[in-house]
Amino acid sequence: MTSKILKIFLRLALASSFLSAVADRLGMWPSSVSVWGDWATFLDYTQLINPWFPPSTIPILGALVTGLEVLFAMALLLGFKTEFFGKLSGILILIFALSMTLSTGIKGAFDYSVFSAAAAAFCLGQMKDKFLELDLVFQRGLAN
Repeated sequence: MTSKILKIFLRLALASSFLSAVADRLGMWPSSVSVWGDWATFLDYTQLINPWFPPSTIPILGALVTGLEVLFAMALLLGFKTEFFGKLSGILILIFALSMTLSTGIKGAFDYSVFSAAAAAFCLGQMKDKFLELDLVFQRGLAN
């Protein structure tokens, strides 16, 4: 498999995972496949894996993370600053993995492949060649 195909696969896999998680917490997945199913349950889980944050800050943290996931997903789908958003995605996912590990144990982070997703995002952040990315449009525009 060429590096171009791998890069597209990484972009789509990470972006769709972010968007799926956001859709779940907003109640957009059927209850039969949903993890959280609604915002309140998502915030309960956010508090569970972040016990060091005061309960009053959990809604802000949940909204912040949700906004970042949507932003990162859109950037990855469009190929906008892919290396940058790949690295930021890796950091966000790694923070999630460490929060899961420190609060509920490492098994959940392993079962949900969170460390693998973080590694994939960091790998994407290292891929320099552009392919089907909005950044190519900007590069061509500057070259003319």
